[in-house]
Amino acid sequence: MPSTPLLTDPAGQLHKKVLRLMGNRFEISAVTTDAAFAETAIDAAIDEVSRIEALLTTFHSDSQTNQINAQAGISPVRVDQEVFALIGRSLKLSELTQGAFDITYGSIDQRLWNFDTTMTALPDREMARQAVRLINYRNVLLNEADNSVFLREKGMRIGFGGIGKGYAAERARYVMARLGVTSGVVNAAGDLTAWGKQPNGEPWTIGIADPNTRQAAFSKLSISGFAVATSGDYEKYVLIAGKRYSHTIDPRTGYPVTGLKSVTILAPNAELADALATPVMVMGRSVGLHLINQMPQVGCILIDDNDRLFTSKNIRLHA
Repeated sequence: MPSTPLLTDPAGQLHKKVLRLMGNRFEISAVTTDAAFAETAIDAAIDEVSRIEALLTTFHSDSQTNQINAQAGISPVRVDQEVFALIGRSLKLSELTQGAFDITYGSIDQRLWNFDTTMTALPDREMARQAVRLINYRNVLLNEADNSVFLREKGMRIGFGGIGKGYAAERARYVMARLGVTSGVVNAAGDLTAWGKQPNGEPWTIGIADPNTRQAAFSKLSISGFAVATSGDYEKYVLIAGKRYSHTIDPRTGYPVTGLKSVTILAPNAELADALATPVMVMGRSVGLHLINQMPQVGCILIDDNDRLFTSKNIRLHA
C-alpha cells in the first residue's frame, strides 16, 4: 500500500495526513517545524489506530470481537487485557446511561429499519421490541481471573461502533505526545482530540455546525486539552406523518429517537466523548442534560428538532 503523503501548511509549521482507517476519514496533525519528525509521529499514530482496528473490527473473523461473538451462548473467550478493559469501561457507561449506551447493540435485527425515502411508517412496537431482544449489556459476563468474556445468549453480538473511534483517537494522541509532539489534533470522522496550541499560539477551536446547513458553523468553541464528539441525524432521518425520526435507535425499545437533531460532547478524552454522544441523543434533552451536568469536566451542546440550542451549565459559546 502506498504511503499517505504528508501535507504541510505554507508556513511549514502544521503537518498532517488524511487517510481512511476503521472505515472512517482520519485526519492526524502535528505542530512542529521539523517535517521529518512530524511524519514519524503521525505514522506511529496511524500504526496504533490500525492495531486497534484489527482488535475491534467485526469485519474479520479472526478479530477478538468476532471470536467473542462466535462463542455467544457457548463458551467464554479469553481476550487481551486492552480489549477486556475497554469492554469493562463500556459496561460501566451502560450502567451510567441506563442502557442508552450498549455495546451489544450489534445484536439488533437490521431488517427492521431502512432509512431511505421508501420508509413511510414505523414498525409495530412488538416487532421493534423483538428486534432488540438480544441487546442487554447485563448479559456480557467478564471474568477477571482469566480475562475472558462471555455473551450469555446465542445470537448476541458486541461491537465498538459507539466507542471505538474515540478510543483509537485517544490512543493516537497518546502515541504522538509520548514521542514529543506538544501540539496536535487527531480527528476521527468528527470525533477529535486536540492538545497544545495552533501554530499562531492560539488555542484550538472548532465550529459548531448549523444543523440545517452542514457547511456553516454558527458558533465556535475552544477545545485545547479536550476532546469533542458529535452525534446527529443531519443525513439519516425519515419524516413520518410530519415527525422527524433519527437513524439512531434506542437500544431499549427498538424505536428511533426523536427530539434532538444534534448532540456535541466535550470531555477530557475522546473515548468518553464518543461514548456519550449517542446515548445523550437517545436519552433526550432533559435526561441527557441532567446526566452531563453531574459529570465533572464534561459538557454538551444540544440542538432540538425545533433548532433550539441548549448547553450544559459549564459551556459558554462565542461567535
